[in-house]
Amino acid sequence: MPKLTEDQVAQYWRDGFLFPLRVMPEDAAINLRKKLEDIEVRYAARDIPHDVSQYLRTSPHIVLPFVSDLALDRAVLDAVEGILGPDLMIWGADFFIKEADSTKVVSWHQDLTYWGLGATSDQVTAWIALSDVSVASGCMRFVAGSHKQAIVPHNDTFDADNLLSRGQEIAVEVDEADATNIELSPGEMSLHHGLLFHASGPNTSKDRRIGLAIRFVNPNARQEVAERDYAMLARGVDRAGSFIHFAPPAREFDTASLSIYEEIREAQRAALAEGAIGELNTYTASM
Repeated sequence: MPKLTEDQVAQYWRDGFLFPLRVMPEDAAINLRKKLEDIEVRYAARDIPHDVSQYLRTSPHIVLPFVSDLALDRAVLDAVEGILGPDLMIWGADFFIKEADSTKVVSWHQDLTYWGLGATSDQVTAWIALSDVSVASGCMRFVAGSHKQAIVPHNDTFDADNLLSRGQEIAVEVDEADATNIELSPGEMSLHHGLLFHASGPNTSKDRRIGLAIRFVNPNARQEVAERDYAMLARGVDRAGSFIHFAPPAREFDTASLSIYEEIREAQRAALAEGAIGELNTYTASM
């Protein structure tokens, strides 16, 4: 994929999102899905500290080389560089998997509400489809221009059908008619700003809906809530030094990556739990 054009960059900053961007052939995305599903099977009964679904749902790039390789892919980084500049770090990653005929949803929210990074524009989420992502399968929906607002009040619902850690949802009215459906084919990607109003509905299709969300920051970003925070350097240099760097995993669930996983998740939990009125579940097993 060529780097973003000036018009694409302008569109992103106008709307708060950009799609579709093809970052790999469809067959390559299907092969990555096979790797993911093979890991689900192989580690279902393996002796690892947590259920494999936990590692897939939260920060799989720390423990799985194929995920860190995807996050560090040149086509992905070239697109992200058009938004954030040449110095890039991976702050987080999450597989969002909705099973066929699933009632799981993501309520209207802004990502930056609970990350502890403040209302910064020094971040972007790259969301890569590994399956067909349609309205029927529960694609994301974005409200164009909503990223130009500050962080608005959110309510914690802790709803069992909500894929978010707190079931958080925007406490102001969102007109569904204003939403754009972000339909993607395998191997296509969307980019969106952390202040953008977005949500997704249930999967009423007969196939799983699988996407990997990669959270990129540049060195201007700062953790404002937790005592420390971590990031994987992806491109360029980090002259600010606000994040603790760690290396990509050498092998699946190796000892070193399992150790740093626990360290990172404990540190980021402090930011995610700030102000919570219920029990926080950062590891949603039911995806």
